[in-house]
Order: sequence, then structure tokens, then C-alpha cells
Amino acid sequence: MSAPAASGLARALQRARAAAPGWVPASRRGGGGAGAQPWGWGLALGLALGVRAAPAEGEPESGREEKPPRGFGAAVERSRDLVRRIKDEAGIPGILVGVSVDGKEVWSEGLGYADVENRVVCKPETIMRIASISKCLTMMAVAKLWEEGKLDLDAPVQKYVPEFPEKEYEGEKVTITTRLLVSHLSGIRHYEKDITKVKEEKEKANRALKLTKSHQDKEQKEGKGTEKTDCVKQKKEHDSETKSQNSKPGKKDEFLQEEYYLKEKFESVIESLKIFKNDPLFFKPGSQFLYSTYGFTLLSAVVERASGQKFTDYMLKMFRDLDMLSTVLDDNEAMIYNRARCYIYNKKGRLVNAPYVDNSYKWAGGGFLSSVGDLLKFGNALLYSYQAGQFKNRNAKLLPGYLKPGTVAMMWTPVPKTEVSWDRDGKYAMAWAVVEKNQQYGCCRRQRHYASHTGGAVGASSVLLILPEELDPEALGTQPVAPPRGVIVTIICNMQSVSLNSTALKIAREFDKEKQAQRVD
Repeated sequence: MSAPAASGLARALQRARAAAPGWVPASRRGGGGAGAQPWGWGLALGLALGVRAAPAEGEPESGREEKPPRGFGAAVERSRDLVRRIKDEAGIPGILVGVSVDGKEVWSEGLGYADVENRVVCKPETIMRIASISKCLTMMAVAKLWEEGKLDLDAPVQKYVPEFPEKEYEGEKVTITTRLLVSHLSGIRHYEKDITKVKEEKEKANRALKLTKSHQDKEQKEGKGTEKTDCVKQKKEHDSETKSQNSKPGKKDEFLQEEYYLKEKFESVIESLKIFKNDPLFFKPGSQFLYSTYGFTLLSAVVERASGQKFTDYMLKMFRDLDMLSTVLDDNEAMIYNRARCYIYNKKGRLVNAPYVDNSYKWAGGGFLSSVGDLLKFGNALLYSYQAGQFKNRNAKLLPGYLKPGTVAMMWTPVPKTEVSWDRDGKYAMAWAVVEKNQQYGCCRRQRHYASHTGGAVGASSVLLILPEELDPEALGTQPVAPPRGVIVTIICNMQSVSLNSTALKIAREFDKEKQAQRVD
């Protein structure tokens, strides 16, 4: 090594050692006695060359952020700030977020702790309860069986599950079908057994919704706020939506129901029907909407009989086909690597471990664990299937989707008489909430078409949102593009009762905006 090079390296080493944590100059070390930090030349050399030391065990997210992907750096920074805000506001121990654009995962990150007691930090591979997003996974299985001709959506459920008794409502024999189950129109109860309480809560929620809508319509007609920027408008919408969701009576009461905390392990989905199969219907099937996880428990029995396989086996096989290798049953006994712990706040406002529950009674409606990467794969498989028919299949290179385009379109068609608690603009479809494209006034709020589902479980909250690109039929014939086209966002956290839908939508808009800006450039 030349003298100048050696001299430069020596100076770099000296600067590195001076910057090392706990390093004390030789003149002040006192001969390396107690309290001195024996930083070696190897560490100093690594620091001099710009090599970052591995984070200390239990280190939280600070200092561990990955470099934003090329082209979406600004969207990642703004979205990370949104996630941190809701994490801090709700006191969430750990939160995961994943985003894909046009079929490619462009951002996934974990913030906070997967295990607070043992200081295990969240990472993209962390697995958490996805709660009611499980319903979307089950709907994929139902749709596949329907396409294969193994399941009739409009046949009485007793065709597949004779163990479920035929029902009457007000002395009249009524029919429950699979189509009614997937849209929560069956009349089967949720966790609340008292129909009077359910009706009272629904009336309160409907009155609150009408007041909110009438106020918004009045503001629009009077032209209030027209000088405000879009950013201010979106903030107001977000605040209003968050307040509406967090004060929703039904959502709050759900966690007070005893059946929400069942500890019994059910050996089969047929066995779990005993919880509710003999209970009266709350209304005539098809006449009203009532969100019901038990309706999906019955649906899992239908899938089991239609497929000829155990429901859990059929679902795990489907996950393999979709390359969702981290999506598994929420089984307390199984060794599941990267599984996060679940948390709640007690009556004193202290963070505690969530109570033990066994979700074997509701695999289909809220019993799966997954990672953000797997949920993005699932969303892209759906989006690809939805859009595949709109692209020209040049040289037969375009593979078919897992489902047919018409099937996904049917799944994402809003159903009359339904409602969505987490998105006032949406209607429920088939195991998805769907917001349709709409714009009422010029130079005012423009509503994009998207599909989403949220989830709430003991010690967990989740959301999966799919924002399809608005495809130009003429451009599709000339541009060398292929599905899926759009933005998918998923967020999971290990704290219950956290409203995540509005945050997911804002993140999707951030990435969509940056994607459009890249096209202009």
C-alpha cells in the first residue's frame, strides 16, 4: 500500500473509532480499565468503509427502514408517516404494511414489536391474525367450486349440509342458499343472540348514518368548502370516517360477547354448527342485511361437502396453488414460525396479552393467519383474474387467471339491501365490500372503484384493499402491458378494535398518484 493510501486509511480508522458508541480517546481512557470499550480494528474498519452494524437484539423499527424502491420513494415516506400516526394514536404494539403496484410488491415493512415481552421486532415476514379477511379467502374457494360445477350458489344449503335444519320465519318455511350466505343476507345471527338488541343497534347506526349523509349533502348544495384544497377535504373525510367507525355500536359490542372468546376446540366444521344451527333466524332470508361470521361457518361446511375434502385441507391446497405459503390455520398447538403475539388494553389502560381463544369454530370467517406478502399475492391473483379478459392475448402468452373474469366481476358487484360498516360509500357484494365509480358534481370529489375487507379479532385488526386501474380499452390494444394493473394495500396489526380502512385507501391513493406521475414523466 502506498504511503498516502495508508495515511488516508489511518485517518479514516481514527474517525471511525471516534464515532463508535462508547469510544473514549486514549488520552482519557486511563489505560483500558473498567468502563473502557475495547472496540477492535475490525469494527473500526467496517465503520470506516460504511458497513452498518447489525441492529441490537430487540431494537425497534428506528434505524432499520429499507431504502424506498426506485420510483415510489415519496409514496413510501408519506405512507410510512400515515402508518406511524395510526400506530401511535391507537397504541399498537406492532403493525405490518404491504403495497403492490401492477403486480409487483414495492413496499413491505414491519413497525414496532411482534412480541413485546421478548422484544421481537416486526418484519415483513411476521404472521398475524387476519380476522375477517378470512372471508375473502373462503369466497375464493366458493367461486372456484362454482366455476367447476361442483357448487350451486342458489341451491338450499341442506343439499350439501343436511345436518343444518330447515328453517322457518314467522311460521313460513324459508330457504337459505350459498349466495345469501356470502352476502350476509341469510338471517343467521352473529355473536349477539338477542334480536331486540340487534335491531336497536341497527336503528341507532342507521340514524347516525342518515344524519351524516344529510349534513354532507347540505354542505355540497350550499357550496361550502369549495375553496379548500383536496388535501384538506380528504383529511375531513378521513376524520369523519374514523369517528363513524370507532363509534359504531355493533363493532364495540362484538368484543363483549361471550362467544367471541370460545376456548373449545372443534374437530370439524360440521361439529361447530351446533353453536347456532338450532337458533331462530333474525329475519326472512334475502330481506335484510346482518353481518354474520356464523353464516361463514355454515359456508365452510358447504365447501367441505361440495369439494369432497375437509374444509381445512381444501383451503391449504388452494393456498399452495396461490403461492401463499405463509397462510395457515390459527392453530394454538402448531409451531408457526414468525407468529406474532396478540394484545389488548385492560380496563386500567395497560397493555396486556390478549385472552386465549380457539378459532376452530370459525375457520372460514376469521380463523386464518397470514403475512402481508401472502395477502398481496392473493389480491394480485384476484386482480389478474378480474382484468385478464380485457387484454389482448398476444401469441397466447397471457396465462388464464385462477378465476374467470366474469366470476370476479360477479363477486365485486354490489348486492341490494346490503351495507358496509367500515366504508359508508360502499355496499357489500360477495364477501367483499365494493365502492363503485361515481362523481356527482364537477370539480368535486371523485369516487374510484375499489374492493376491500377489514377484520377484527381478539388482539388483531386487518384490512385488504384492491384499487384496480381504470383501463383505457383503446390503449390496451397498443401498449405492451399485462394484468394485473392497479394498487393493492394490506395492513395487519396485533391490537384489536383498530380502524384501518381509511388509512389503506389513503396509501393506495398515494401510490396510484405517484404511478400516474411516472407515466407523465
